[in-house]
Amino acid sequence: MKLTLTGATVALLLSSSAVLANDSVHEAIANPGQMALPTMDYANTRYSELDQINRDNVGDMRVAWTFSTGVLRGHEGAPLVIGDVMYVHTPFPNNVYALDLNDNGRIIWRYEPVQDPSVIAVMCCDTVNRGLAYADGMIFLPQADTTVVALDAANGEVKWSTKIGDPAIGETLTMATMPVKDKLMVGISGGEYGVRGRVTALNLADGTEAWKAYSTGPDDEMLVDPETTTHLGKPIGADSSLDSWEGDQWKIGGGPIWGWFSYDPDLNLFYYGTGNPSTWNAAQRPGDNKWSMTIMARDADTGMAKWFYQMTPHDEWDYDGVNENILTDQEVDGQMRKLLTHFDRNGFAYTLDRETGELLVAEKFDPAVNWATHVEMDPDSDQYGRPQVVAQYSTEQNGEDENTTGVCPAALGSKDMQPAAYSPKTNVFYVPTNHVCMDYEPFRVAYTAGQPYVGATLSMFPAPDSHGGMGNFIAWDNIKGEILWSNPEQFSVWSGALATAGDVVFYGTLEGYLKAVDADSGDELYRFKTPSGIIGNVMTYMHNDKQYIGVLSGVGGWAGIGLAAGLTGSTEGLGAVGGYAALADYTALGGQLTVFEVPG
Repeated sequence: MKLTLTGATVALLLSSSAVLANDSVHEAIANPGQMALPTMDYANTRYSELDQINRDNVGDMRVAWTFSTGVLRGHEGAPLVIGDVMYVHTPFPNNVYALDLNDNGRIIWRYEPVQDPSVIAVMCCDTVNRGLAYADGMIFLPQADTTVVALDAANGEVKWSTKIGDPAIGETLTMATMPVKDKLMVGISGGEYGVRGRVTALNLADGTEAWKAYSTGPDDEMLVDPETTTHLGKPIGADSSLDSWEGDQWKIGGGPIWGWFSYDPDLNLFYYGTGNPSTWNAAQRPGDNKWSMTIMARDADTGMAKWFYQMTPHDEWDYDGVNENILTDQEVDGQMRKLLTHFDRNGFAYTLDRETGELLVAEKFDPAVNWATHVEMDPDSDQYGRPQVVAQYSTEQNGEDENTTGVCPAALGSKDMQPAAYSPKTNVFYVPTNHVCMDYEPFRVAYTAGQPYVGATLSMFPAPDSHGGMGNFIAWDNIKGEILWSNPEQFSVWSGALATAGDVVFYGTLEGYLKAVDADSGDELYRFKTPSGIIGNVMTYMHNDKQYIGVLSGVGGWAGIGLAAGLTGSTEGLGAVGGYAALADYTALGGQLTVFEVPG
């Protein structure tokens, strides 16, 4: 069996305890020609050992074939490839296609779920779906209505189906699942509806619930041990979440889980981030609102939490903490460390020891970030690990019904869920970013189940005194905490990146360009305009000894919600419509997979 040496996965996949991971997933990940997980590997590196397409020939790349999904609105995520079959998913209604790569993409089977379309009304930021996952001969589909379906990879038959939430109270499912050992990890969306966030582990064999861990509430329901679960090296103590909310507000406190999972088989820990507290009006929820906005490390068997790190206590700006956690083994001060790197919505990039939760680096990855001066790094300070908020940009200090202007980043963050990539060849992270600021006016709102529980009016605009665009694609050193190079973009880079052993990094743009840049310099090597804006994640696979690059195009998501949902008011779409109004001049709705090759 050929092994894929992908930075962190060198240690993870080749360790003596690698058998802890699901064997079928382990084997699929180890073959660089396949793609079994939407994260590409358990470490979330989005790195491929394939090098047939490289910096010398990528300029000759051309379209090999295309496939129309038949669905409009935002196409996030990426196809899977197992053997000679590609599995493609769509936004709502979440159709799945199995395509025969040996027969010109012939549709082997299709799965078209029947869902109540009323779920669309409670999907915050477009009807997106972040992808499928594979394990044990099954394809796992997360549906918008919170149903998780296991499909037979060979024929599309339903093996089991489990509903984990209730759209009637605003709970939806947009994230990709992750199979770990004999379980399937899945989270819930709905922070704008006052849901109570949680991760649920389903048994792979039959879809029954193995355990469930909430983001807020009593210790037993959060699966924490007050004495052994730590935050910045210290036990969190009893009732750590309850004590940080007023009354029973934790019951509608948000903390949804809709980003990405990572897993370290050697430590048997899996990692994810929690989202915003509800409501967006911080004055209505005194306290740190634990454990929203938190990176969590949990035991994959039991769900018990080992450590937490809350990045934005008492959030006032909707800086969800759900972005991916990338696992690498790197040298720090002369010693090899097991690291976790996280590019947060709040504009800070964090490097932590993923075994202990020790905070090693916290630096701004966009120079426009102004809501906080820095993160306090002195362990002896009572502010250790906390961002130091600038009063001018504090929406709570400025008061309800007062417009706080010029806050950077905007609520959609310096980076949203669009995943970064890491190359062990360059030891560099490649990050799609937003370069957007906002005005933010909070107002008092009452909770009603199933109704928006936001309580803020926003408007968005490009970062002032900059290049005039709304995005950058950057290279980041996670040890020094600094930008190595930065490519400006007219709009936010809402596509997931792909780094390869061919010294090329790929990403897509909201106008619809697939771009390839040099991994060392960032110089552009190739571009091609697809039929619609790209918010999907670039992927690669091998078939018949030939490497291909694939990407879904179909504009939408939060940045493209104006186009996707036909909104025109400048403050609609939680403020994004006005900020991205010009996007309509460059692209239109679509739904297509475009696959590229180098001739010969």
